[in-house]
Amino acid sequence: MFDQNSYKNKMVKTLDVFANELNSLRTGRANASMLDIVRVDVYGQKMPINQLATITTPEPRTINIQVWDLNNVPLIDSSIKKSELGLNPQIDGQLIRLPVPDLSEERRIEMKKIVRSMGEKCKISIRNIRREGNDELKKLLKTKQISEDDELKFEKIIQEYTDSNIKLIDDKVSVKEKDIMTI
Repeated sequence: MFDQNSYKNKMVKTLDVFANELNSLRTGRANASMLDIVRVDVYGQKMPINQLATITTPEPRTINIQVWDLNNVPLIDSSIKKSELGLNPQIDGQLIRLPVPDLSEERRIEMKKIVRSMGEKCKISIRNIRREGNDELKKLLKTKQISEDDELKFEKIIQEYTDSNIKLIDDKVSVKEKDIMTI
C-alpha cells in the first residue's frame, strides 16, 4: 500500500534544512546561528563552533564566542576568517568578539540572489519528492496493488503537499529578503 506520510515527512525535512540554511545567512544583525556553517578542524575532526565554545549575542551587532579550551582559539579564529561570512574576529584571551558590520547595498542585493537561489533549490527538491511519489503510484497501479481511483486520490494529496510547501518556501524567501533589505 502507498504511504503518503513518508513523502510528507521528506518534504518537511527538506523545508527544515532550508530554514536552517536561511538562518545561517548574515542579515546585518548578530545571530548565533550565523556560525552554524563554520566547521573547525580540531581533535582530528571538523566540529561546529557551538561544540567548542559558548556563543552569545550581547549586542545587536556583536557575537561573543567564549572558547572552552585556550588551544582552540587560533583554530576557531582561522576557521571564521576562511568562511564566507566576511567577519573579522578580535581575540581577547579565551573570548573571541565578532563585530557584525552593516551590509553594503551591493552585498544586500547579492544576498537576495543567494536567498532566491536557495529557495529554488529547495523547490526542486520538493518537486523531486513529488515525482518520486508519483512514480511509486504508477508502479503500484501497474502491479494492481492500487486502483486508478486510489492513484488519482494519492496524486492529488501529494500535489497538495507540494503546493503548500512551495508556498511556504516562497513566504520564507520573501521574509528573508525583507530582513536583508532592512537597514
